[in-house]
Amino acid sequence: MIDSVSDALVVRGVRAAYGSTEVLHGIDLTVPAGSVLAVVGPSGSGKTTLLRCIGGFEPPTAGDISIQGVPVCGSVWVPPNKRSIGYVSQDGALFPHLSVGANVGFGLPRRERTDERVAELLQTVNLSADLAARRPDQLSGGQQQRVSLARALARRPAVMLLDEPFSALDTHLREATRDLVGEVLREAGVTTLLVTHDQEEALAFADLVAVLEAGELRQVGGPQVVYERPVDVATARLLGSTLELDAVVRAGVAETVIGPVPAMGVPEGRATVIARPHQVAAKLDLHGRWVVRSLAFHGDHRRLTLGPVPEAGASADGPTFRVSTDQPLRVGDRMTISLIGRALVVPSAPQHA
Repeated sequence: MIDSVSDALVVRGVRAAYGSTEVLHGIDLTVPAGSVLAVVGPSGSGKTTLLRCIGGFEPPTAGDISIQGVPVCGSVWVPPNKRSIGYVSQDGALFPHLSVGANVGFGLPRRERTDERVAELLQTVNLSADLAARRPDQLSGGQQQRVSLARALARRPAVMLLDEPFSALDTHLREATRDLVGEVLREAGVTTLLVTHDQEEALAFADLVAVLEAGELRQVGGPQVVYERPVDVATARLLGSTLELDAVVRAGVAETVIGPVPAMGVPEGRATVIARPHQVAAKLDLHGRWVVRSLAFHGDHRRLTLGPVPEAGASADGPTFRVSTDQPLRVGDRMTISLIGRALVVPSAPQHA
């Protein structure tokens, strides 16, 4: 079967193993041309192995991979230097003994290694051509990563592979570099695959997010879809902080300790309601059923831990919730809380004796 020309990267049934341990269990993944996809998952989930299989640095034990409709793995084997890919690693992998210009030129055919072409590539990643004469160790971490990107773009790749390229940068520099890299790749129309363990980075950077855990894809979709409508509790936890409430579903409504939640189509019985902290509306209320047990200042917001108000002679046992607010509250203040927006209702697994 010929893959659609609108799909820049197609992965079918890819398995990979190290020795007797299989780390990818039949991955199917399609990346439309010109899109940016982030593969997110915890350490050991198989993210980098998948990237290495696509790049040709690691042979899968089974499956097929094609780039722009051309098979590169499966019935044939195409080595990395013959695949239409660019690759940027976590440390940039620049040659320390070469100048910035020579590093960028390394990605060019010999006949194109001119000062003008190198300057053009540096300007593409918002770097001055004057930096061409410097050594990599004379640049900041963000500049080094942009030089690495310029070198990868020199090959005019169909697919760009980014292996956690921003993780070694400090927070401010990481966000600025990530935004610039994303802008450059989108303007160039280069299909991009980023692997990262940072769910915030994946959601902010990509058009599509693939959640990988223990060598299996749990969900693929737009950032807002996978964040707000995860397929299960485990996937929800992988993509950020969760608020999880025990519930009982009756007639399409999940009853929880903070009120009813719509649950149309969910079987009656015990269930779990999953929401994000920002979906909790907390209001100061002298007669509220919840009390602020602790709070932490985070600059633009406060993170509260709320628990039930203990009744006379009773302990304060019960569920606790972490919510965010910009209200100037104190420990001991009483609150009323409710859910806003859509929450996910997941039936509880049946208990076996």
